[in-house]
Amino acid sequence: MVPPPVPRETPALTAPVPLSDEERARLLAGAHHDPHALLGAHRVTGGVRLRVLRPYADRVTVEYDGGRVRLVPEGDGLFAAVLPLREIPDYRLRIRYGGSGEDGDRRGEDGAGEIVTADPYCFLPALGDLDLYLISEGRHEELWRALGARVMTHRGVTGTRFTVWAPNARGVRVTGDFCLWDGTAFPMRSLGSSGVWELFVPGVGPGTRYKFDVCGADGSHTLRADPMARRTECPPATASIVEESEYEWGDARWMAERGRRPAHAAPMSIYELHPASWRPGLGYRELAEQLPAYVKEMGFTHVELMPPAEHPFGGSWGYQVTGYWAPTARLGTPDEFRALVDALHRAGIGVIIDWVPAHFPKDEWALARFDGTPCYEHPDPLRAEHPDWGTLEFDYGRREVRNFLVANAVYWCEEFHVDGLRVDAVASMLYLDYSREEGQWSPNEFGGRDNPDAVRFLQEMNSTVYRRCPGVVTIAEESTAWDGVTRATHETGANGVGGLGFGFKWNMGWMHDSLVYMSKDPVHRVHHHGELTFSMVYAYSENYVLPISHDEVVHGKGALVSKMPGDWWQRRANHRAYLGYMWAHPGKQLLFMGQEFAQGAEWSEEEGPQWWVLDAGWPASPDHRGVQHLVRDLNHVYRDHPALWERDTEPAGFSWMEANAAEDNVLVFARYAADGTPLLAVSNFSPVVRFDYRVGVPDDVERWEEILNTDDERYGGSGIDNPDVLKAEDTPWHGRSTSLVLTLPPLATVWLGPAA
Repeated sequence: MVPPPVPRETPALTAPVPLSDEERARLLAGAHHDPHALLGAHRVTGGVRLRVLRPYADRVTVEYDGGRVRLVPEGDGLFAAVLPLREIPDYRLRIRYGGSGEDGDRRGEDGAGEIVTADPYCFLPALGDLDLYLISEGRHEELWRALGARVMTHRGVTGTRFTVWAPNARGVRVTGDFCLWDGTAFPMRSLGSSGVWELFVPGVGPGTRYKFDVCGADGSHTLRADPMARRTECPPATASIVEESEYEWGDARWMAERGRRPAHAAPMSIYELHPASWRPGLGYRELAEQLPAYVKEMGFTHVELMPPAEHPFGGSWGYQVTGYWAPTARLGTPDEFRALVDALHRAGIGVIIDWVPAHFPKDEWALARFDGTPCYEHPDPLRAEHPDWGTLEFDYGRREVRNFLVANAVYWCEEFHVDGLRVDAVASMLYLDYSREEGQWSPNEFGGRDNPDAVRFLQEMNSTVYRRCPGVVTIAEESTAWDGVTRATHETGANGVGGLGFGFKWNMGWMHDSLVYMSKDPVHRVHHHGELTFSMVYAYSENYVLPISHDEVVHGKGALVSKMPGDWWQRRANHRAYLGYMWAHPGKQLLFMGQEFAQGAEWSEEEGPQWWVLDAGWPASPDHRGVQHLVRDLNHVYRDHPALWERDTEPAGFSWMEANAAEDNVLVFARYAADGTPLLAVSNFSPVVRFDYRVGVPDDVERWEEILNTDDERYGGSGIDNPDVLKAEDTPWHGRSTSLVLTLPPLATVWLGPAA
């Protein structure tokens, strides 16, 4: 085809009225709230006024159907003309930079050459009124579709819509790769009282790096990463990246079935890991190839990933987040993170992520004083400053901030298909005086120490997630006795407040007490027996997860096996017995990586688990492999016996057989499935074999057999067991009409079930 002739360029016929000095100064300083009123095409007396801001350009020409007019330079990168037209035409800009020839050499916008583009200032806002209304009300549950960078086709032109919430800014400009990081030419417009700024930039697509140049309330400028960025540069670089997912999920069956059984009545055995150090050097793609196979073979039902969101300091392990909407680029792209979740789902493994809405870092390029004023943080310094971590706390009473966090929780569940959110540091959110001395905190409006804004936020977050995302669970790391953490939000407790609405709560009390007991030499455990039995006093006050998490194996606390007393054999035996007791105790289980094979050193994020202790060349490798085999069998036997998980939250699912044998260091209890089938757990936390040890048993089972013994030689134990089927005797014991006579291995837990 013969291309249509290019209209001959003509000079501007009429010079426009110049900008006032004040308008010009504000525009060039990036402090104008409505640059679209000054730039682009507007009908005026005598025609259509067109003004363009393109610093460093030699020439700007406007092309439209039947016309091509060179604009008149006005200085400082401004070009303008009045076109002799009655209506605003569809037009394009031809912009020439230094070094381009008269032949229109188009070498890209790199400081030399010529580009042809649509005018960003000819477009109406690409954000709808409903979006703005929901944002203003703090009720936009899909906030990530409205704010941030979104590739789209607007009025037939492909580009990226940039939007950002900066309610007190004088002006905002978008800058990035597409303008050589000089945002002068791309000021954004304010969309009124919503506090949102918007600009559609033609030609910008996925992979483009960008930031916002924010002119604060005091007139100072800061270059900010996008709070809503869905992809970031790899730290220490801090730019945001335009992102559009192209991932095709393969987990439809998992997503359809995950909510069919209530989580409280389903098996849940969680393997917690730090993705960057599980096997150092692996990215999301490599993890997707290796992690599901290992977790499935070990029998865990879920993984819990330490915070995957972007964070500037690797040593924070992800708990100081700057990019709430972007998986960390250290390990790959967002779609590669999706591939990891997908692979775990296809292996039958649920994915829980750590989520950190309690605080954020003070980095000047991130959220802190985003528009020159306290924006995401509380305006009261006594409420904003977090004393423990040198960070800032969110202002949960501000509806836009609450919306930012609630929508973010939904985002991870819907966009990345995660199955659970473990919410970090809930106690620090609930109490205004958390880690603060007198005079370092201000009370709430009622004079109390609790934070009603945080309570309302957590209730809204949980209600929204459970309503929108069937099968997802939320888990609170809450270290106090706050009433109703896992109570429904509409049910009022003794404190007069509705429940927080979490699905589960970490049982920090059980973790602390049981580890204190296990750290004692067996001869002294008689004095600490109550620290093991006390957990059953409150076991059904909340829905609990029993955590042995990363927090217990860092900062000088030592690995789990190193907390145990005695020589190497006794430490491993204690370790195994403790895990057997933990897996049988009411509640779901969580175990941090490396503890499943009893590594001796505490965790280091630089080195990761000590996988080398499992190598055949390591002298103690059989010992470590024995513990690993035990954890694998614990998980598989656990999943096969509903008595251990089906009635976790029902008192009728548990009964003590013997809770008071402190002198013997022995505990005996039964768990019951929904159909009444029992499982008996017997723990002997003494290093001596107890022969002919009689225990009461549920009355309706005549024959019992061992189904798991942590002293098995395969696990590194001494091999003392009860090999034969055991017949219940009509000898009353422990308040039961029947009993068994057992041999209790040293430092071991034995599970017994009805014999076939």
